[in-house]
Amino acid sequence: MNETEVENKIIKDNLYKLAKDPTKTYIAPSAKESVPYLNFSELENSLVQLKNLAEEYQSVYLNGTQLPLEKQNQLNRILFNAERSLISEKGLPRREWYKHQIYAPGFYTGYGVKTLPAIREAIEQRAWKEAQEGINTVSQTIKMYNAQVQEAVNLLGKPAF
Repeated sequence: MNETEVENKIIKDNLYKLAKDPTKTYIAPSAKESVPYLNFSELENSLVQLKNLAEEYQSVYLNGTQLPLEKQNQLNRILFNAERSLISEKGLPRREWYKHQIYAPGFYTGYGVKTLPAIREAIEQRAWKEAQEGINTVSQTIKMYNAQVQEAVNLLGKPAF
């Protein structure tokens, strides 16, 4: 049973009402809608690809010290653009001005950072359609980042050992 099912069972069995203080006004919570299926497979696949690319990059990154200056500058541009590939021009839901898809100040919590905010905040607010859209956007964002890492790996060439 997931958290929503447990909560709904407590409400259905009137356990909140049974536990209430009779001297205080109490309004019992209402049942929540069931949590629909959210498809995380594209996100999971892009993260597996990122993990594999990171391992590949780690095996060749020392080659960067042996590159001619022109290639070092090219590698620096790739690495510089990699971080920029983590933004989405459409921004985050309810704050289009904040474009980074991996972290952002929390919409509801202020300055406390939220990771994967387009997904996390939508799930916290039970905005299921928005959550799925966030999953799709973040998946595409990570794929673009993966392309930058792959480009760096290709530039660095074979492992340096």
